[in-house]
Amino acid sequence: MGGFGDRLSDAMASRGPLCPGIDPHPELLRDWGLSTDVDGLARFSDICVAAFAGFAVVKPQVAFFEAYGSAGFAVLERTIAALRAEGVLVLADAKRGDIGSTMAAYAAAWAGESPLAADAVTASPYLGFGSLQPLLDTAEVHGRGVFVLAATSNPEGASVQRADAGGRTIAQSIVDAAAAVNAGGRNGSVGVVVGATLVDPPDVSALGGPVLVPGVGAQGGRPEALAGLGGALPGQLLPAVSREVLRAGPDPAAVRAAAERMRDAVAYLQG
Repeated sequence: MGGFGDRLSDAMASRGPLCPGIDPHPELLRDWGLSTDVDGLARFSDICVAAFAGFAVVKPQVAFFEAYGSAGFAVLERTIAALRAEGVLVLADAKRGDIGSTMAAYAAAWAGESPLAADAVTASPYLGFGSLQPLLDTAEVHGRGVFVLAATSNPEGASVQRADAGGRTIAQSIVDAAAAVNAGGRNGSVGVVVGATLVDPPDVSALGGPVLVPGVGAQGGRPEALAGLGGALPGQLLPAVSREVLRAGPDPAAVRAAAERMRDAVAYLQG
């Protein structure tokens, strides 16, 4: 098994640059005619697995599974396993971030050998980029990836992310720190998260890794506006979309068709 950066690049080249999300909002469950309980959660996830088989990477939003307690985590474990059985890379959108032994425990759960461990996981660096070291180390040992939050689209994030850090924004310092890790031999396994609706994103041209771009579709990010986001190189951007395609459900064929249309719309980003 190669490193995550290489596996992701190969998957995007052959299957297209789109990361569909599995976001089982209670509202979506109801819209799909499903119960807002673990049974509905499991059925929703099964439909998504069927719809997204053959895509490069899929992003389950952990919070919506966690809301159901241990039973929800059991559904998430099965969903991760089912996606990987279809040859799909799995990005667990867990946004974990802590320090010391607690961060090491999160690393074991999401990037180690636990049933929850995915091909990659999102992480928050806002306790200091260095606090992510246990996760970065565990991910490297197991050939997994880490996507570090850098610049998000929510308005509350700007007061921190756009603050000055010695002549550059905090968000830029996060991107630069991730670039330094990739330059140290991670071969593109450390990515960053940059919101699709930002008008002044950090410069990612020297990152040496992928850029996850959430917010495409229902949140206002348009495919035609993404090319070159933050100085990104061809093939570097990985747009993520959830509600824009999930609202086509519950028929898995309809969800798949909606995802394929979005994938085609962003395919030019590969360059």
